[in-house]
Amino acid sequence: MAKKAETVNMVDRFDEFKEQKNVDKTTMISVLEESFRNVLAKMFGTDENFDVIMNPDKGDCEIYQNLTVVPDGEVGNEDMEIGLTEAREIDPECEIGEEVAKQIFFEKFGRRAILNLRQTLQSKILELQKDAIYTKFKDLEGELISGEVHQIWKREMLMLDDDQNELLMPKDEQIPGDFFHKGDTVRAIVKRVDNPNNNPKVIVSRTDERFLRRLFEQEIPEIHDGLITIKAVARIPGERAKIAVESYDERIDPVGACVGMKGARIRSIVHELRNENIDVISYTSNPQLYIQRALSPAKITSIRLNEDEKKAEVFLHPEEVSLAIGKGGLNIRLASMLTGYTIDVYRDLEEGEEDIFLDEFRDEIEGWVIDALKDVGLGTAKAVLNASQEVLDQADLEESTIENVMNVLRAEFED
Repeated sequence: MAKKAETVNMVDRFDEFKEQKNVDKTTMISVLEESFRNVLAKMFGTDENFDVIMNPDKGDCEIYQNLTVVPDGEVGNEDMEIGLTEAREIDPECEIGEEVAKQIFFEKFGRRAILNLRQTLQSKILELQKDAIYTKFKDLEGELISGEVHQIWKREMLMLDDDQNELLMPKDEQIPGDFFHKGDTVRAIVKRVDNPNNNPKVIVSRTDERFLRRLFEQEIPEIHDGLITIKAVARIPGERAKIAVESYDERIDPVGACVGMKGARIRSIVHELRNENIDVISYTSNPQLYIQRALSPAKITSIRLNEDEKKAEVFLHPEEVSLAIGKGGLNIRLASMLTGYTIDVYRDLEEGEEDIFLDEFRDEIEGWVIDALKDVGLGTAKAVLNASQEVLDQADLEESTIENVMNVLRAEFED
């Protein structure tokens, strides 16, 4: 009875393997057959005269040993030959010199062989699953995916997809303002798949700019259908984003289609991004016009481009400078990211008004200080002197350093 129970248990085990996810049936059958053949080769010295027939739908397998029929009493190798009398119990019509297929049952393997077989199968199936998970999610890099929050730690969050695959979202891949509970369904993109020691780790993100792209593709039918193309995305997660779109159909207004009536279409995306402000602009291959649109809502009077160095000097009326720079310098940073140009903002001088480029003060002000001011759009002396405290703070300079800069610049104009 013990042997019969062992047989039943082994069949149940195959039924478990049949249900394994992420492993296709053909590969699973191949691995199961290989594992059986390894055991057979150890037991009988060879597996060449064995047929292993897998029945994954039934959850079992059949093993047949092909033996040559010899006269009774002349069996020299029981693993290769069988006497005529015993052979005819299997096939009554067989003759000497022919082959008969003798079925081998699990109980003949013995408990230790069955245990080894189980362990081998478990190990190989686990490796197959890991390979399948890596391949599956490697192909999904950059694509939108949903998962249920399973566990939250200080530095990362664990989610499970519909197939119970683990998805990890580090804290820096979460949008500032994201706050989740266990059981919440969360959307993100597959950022990358690490595979240390063949142990795949799927890293997902909500801060990657591709997340914004995929949301637009999902929520805006014209983008999904290819009527509108996303040309570029710039994003500071949780704060603000700019997205450039283009339509190849003159009848379609790409910006209007994305925003919708009274912002109806974009509202769900903004909500998903924790109220991240999104500027949608119409793409153009004209760099001057593109930069002008990217700096919206500021109105530009003129632009001077250096296309080789990808630099743009933008001139505006004094009251427009703060709009171009934006709160916390976000607008100019995003415009630079979107267009690929380093943008410096300058006040457009009125007749008789004088101003001086900051670079001319490098003998009195350290270069790194000037570069820090230019990074927040302050490229001239008057721009610095007229800048609000909020914009100056974005340069991340010591108060004493700012005071020294102001004194140097004021002295120039007083002279």
